This record gives sequence, structure tokens and C-alpha cells, in this order.
Amino acid sequence: MGKSFLFAFLLCSTLTFAQQVNIIPQPVEVVKNFGNFVIDSKTSLVVIDKEDTATATFFNDYLDKYYGFKLNVVQNATSNSIKLLSQKNNEGLKREGYTFKSDKNGVEINGNSPMGTFYGMQTLIQLLPVEKSKSLVIASVAIKDQPRFAYRGAMLDVGRHFFSVAFVKKYIDYLAYHKMNYFHWHLTEDQGWRIEIKKYPRLTEIGSKRNGSIIGSYPGKGSDNTPEGGFYTQEQIKEIVKYASDRFITVIPEIEMPGHSSAAIAAYPELSCFPEEKTSIPEHMISIMSKQELANGKNKIVQETWGVHSDVFVPSEQTFKFLEEVLDEVMALFPSKYIHVGGDECPKDAWKRSAFCQQIIKDKNLKDEHGLQSYFIQRMEKYINKKGRTLIGWDEILEGGLAPNAIVMSWRGEEGGIAAAKENHQVIMTPGSHVYLDHSQTKNEKEVTIGGYLPLEKVYGYEPIPKELNEQQAKYVLGAQGNVWTEYMASPSKVEYMIFPRLSALSEVLWSQKETKNWNDFQRKIETMKKRYTIWNANYFIE
Repeated sequence: MGKSFLFAFLLCSTLTFAQQVNIIPQPVEVVKNFGNFVIDSKTSLVVIDKEDTATATFFNDYLDKYYGFKLNVVQNATSNSIKLLSQKNNEGLKREGYTFKSDKNGVEINGNSPMGTFYGMQTLIQLLPVEKSKSLVIASVAIKDQPRFAYRGAMLDVGRHFFSVAFVKKYIDYLAYHKMNYFHWHLTEDQGWRIEIKKYPRLTEIGSKRNGSIIGSYPGKGSDNTPEGGFYTQEQIKEIVKYASDRFITVIPEIEMPGHSSAAIAAYPELSCFPEEKTSIPEHMISIMSKQELANGKNKIVQETWGVHSDVFVPSEQTFKFLEEVLDEVMALFPSKYIHVGGDECPKDAWKRSAFCQQIIKDKNLKDEHGLQSYFIQRMEKYINKKGRTLIGWDEILEGGLAPNAIVMSWRGEEGGIAAAKENHQVIMTPGSHVYLDHSQTKNEKEVTIGGYLPLEKVYGYEPIPKELNEQQAKYVLGAQGNVWTEYMASPSKVEYMIFPRLSALSEVLWSQKETKNWNDFQRKIETMKKRYTIWNANYFIE
């Protein structure tokens, strides 16, 4: 009898300690208890409120895809169940917060909102075994959790390289798994216009296609002469926005202005300061097809080279009307409160040479071309505000004077964000030094990247609130965002290689409380997370 009891005790202990609690991002409070719970096809998924249906569907789809079975969804069950509650009265928790309890009888996730319940479900997913099985043993734990920052985002650039609807959805799932809540979708660039605008069909008929891309890590190697194209129809965009919404992710569209606009200008040359002037691009960089187009009298082309291009929007009434009508269609597709207008890397050469632009500077009593950019952005902001939305721009929108209600994304270091917060403007921190996931992950990177060096530890060590801000100013920092610029990412596999495991580190920066972060613990947890990448069939960087 004694031996049987000892054997049972040892077996139970082994099962208990085998269930590692490796949750990324780290919750506020985690208490490990004795015992475990087994999820199998007989387990019930209890959904009491209709608003938790999407979360239940998400979990069942996850189980089906990665473990091969689903749970019956019911309204009542007392044991062997996973119960979803969105009571909205968890004292001391933010709206996105939740409590989580698992024991031998089941799991209860109690969100302070349906969003909080969804994040509790992501915690459950991180407790699942990393081996495929029909019987999933999870640890017995009690968790209390909520995010540190309101804005937890990641950007995907589809202007340089187009990605399928299926991969965009997969990218959104990756954000959901990490409790991130904003997907910044960079839809227009010099190298491609990716969103259908029905009033201006040439934007996709012409602007979504280019004749080639540069080869290698620097422009001198020339073009590969391989056509690149693709765009999202308005129906596809609606589908993606709904898909994200079911995962409590807001999609923020970016429509670049006044710079990075070559694709739009190729479609509608009258938007340029000099419609008749040929595209300024080095001769050796133009493909044979592009030369033929130029020889046939087509002065403007969708750019084939990366970097900053001198052709920008002319600040004319015609241009403003065009952009307002484009944004009307964009805002009809995206319910996001935030609309991103770029505003970065706008060369001023064309404006300096343009008699029309110089007259505007004089008539509007502007100081210089920087003032003209500020006028441009502020004019667009008034239109966006009139539609009940808020403008976001890269930190160049500070130059010449910040638009009254704009949110600044600080990418050229933290200086822009610090300046904006001190002017009582909301800020999203996204400095290239710490969150540009297109930078190399090792000093001897085997893959071609845009350059820079951003190891995992540096991402993990990022602190979004600069020390230069006092307590009151720090409240203007909404959060931070990881950026994925795709000049050197032509395939989903390459995107995955560049974001993993750094996206996991960033999620802990944005969700977890500063005092709960621990680099040594994270290094242990990331080894389990890498096994999840494998389950997801995702490519990732291996040291």
C-alpha cells in the first residue's frame, strides 16, 4: 500500500513538474499549483456570452490545425471544461486584463472585457505542450495579468514586396499569439501601390507594377528585370480587417505623403511638381522594359530601386482633392481611429525648384520648404479630423511645426518622440536602433538585409519610456511598434526569419510590467517558444 502511494505521488509530481510555465509575454502574477489538467476531445468549451464566440472559434481552430481535434462548445459545464467569461468587473484590472485559473477540473478564463478573455486564451495556448498529441496536459496555475502599454504594434511593408492575403492573415495571427493589438499596414510606396481605389483605377493598373528590383545589398548591382506586382481589392481588405478584428487587432492603413509617392505619380503624373520631367533614376538602374517605356514617352515609372526618390506630391488643390478622395475610400474600409500618412523622408529639391511651390510658401507666409511640408500635413490632418479620425505620421512631421492633433511615430531615434511628448502630443516609439526587425540579427548574417545589427537581447532590453520624460510627459507614450520593411524580404519565409524570435522579445517589452521582465528567464522561455514556431511551421533565426 505504501509503495503504491509513493509511486502515485512520484508519477503525479513528475507530471506536475513536466508542465513548464513558459509564458511570453510574462504575466503580471503567476502562481504554480500542484497538479495538472488534461485537455482532450471530451473537454467542453463553455461560452456563456455571445461576444466570446470569436475567441472560442480561434481556440478550436488552433487545436484543430496544430493538434488535430476540436472541443464541443456548450453553455454549461461543471468539470472537464474550459470556461470563458467576460465579466467586466475584475477589480483592479484594465479593460484588457484577465484572470486565469487551471486545476484538475478545468480552466476558467475571466476577462475584464472580451478582449481580456481573448488574451487569457493566448495564455492557455502557451501552456499547451509543444508536441502534437490528442491529450494535452497543462500545468495548474493561477494568473492575474494585464498589459503595460495600450499600443502594442507591428508593421508590415507590402509596398516593396507584395504578400498574399493568406500570409497577411498569418502575420496577424503571429501578432495575436503575442497579445499585440495593432497591425500597421504599409500599403503605398515608391515601388508599389497596393490598395484598390475605385475612383483612381490607374493606381493599381499602373502603380502596383514595377519592372524589376535591385539585386544584392547595394544599388550598384542593377535590376533583376523580374516584374513585381500585386494589390489588395477592397473586398480582400474588408476580409483582412474582419479577420484582425476577430483577434482584437486594429489595422492601421498607411498612405504615404508627400514623399515616397512615385507609384502614385507614375499612375497620375499631374500629381508631380514637374509632370513632363523624366523620372530621376541612374541610367544603369533602369531595366530594359523601363527604358522602352521612357522611350515611348512615359516620363514617370514605378521605382525599381530602394531608398529616397526626389519626385514628391505637388501641394496643389488637385493633389489635395486626389488625396482626400483616396482617403475617403481608405477610411470606408478601415474603421481604425488612426490613419497613417507617412510624412517621412520627403525630399525638398522639387519644391525648391518649383515656382508654384515657392509661391505657396510666399502666399501662406511659410518659413521654407519644411514649413510647406507642415502645411501639407496639417491640411490633410484637418480633413482626417473632420472625418472623426486621428493622423499618425513619422517623426519628420515635427519639422516646420507639428499638426495640432497628430500622433508621432518616432523612428529616427527617440528624439522626435521626446520632443512630441514634451509638447503634449501622443507618441508611439519605434526607433530603428531597437525595433527595426529588418536589421541583421548577427554580425555575420547569412541572409541579405538592409544592414544594422539588432540582436535579440537588445530588443528585449528596450524601454519605451525615455528617461528624459517626467512622469506627466511619460503618459503621452502610448507604446511601441516593431517595423518590418521588406526591401530584402521577398518571401513569407524571409519575413518569418527576420521577425522570430525578436517579435517575442518585443511582445514582452510591450505587455509585461517592467519589474517582471528578466532576460535570463526569457532566454529559457524562448527555447520553448521556438518549438511553437516549429508547430506553426514558421521559419526563424537560429543563433
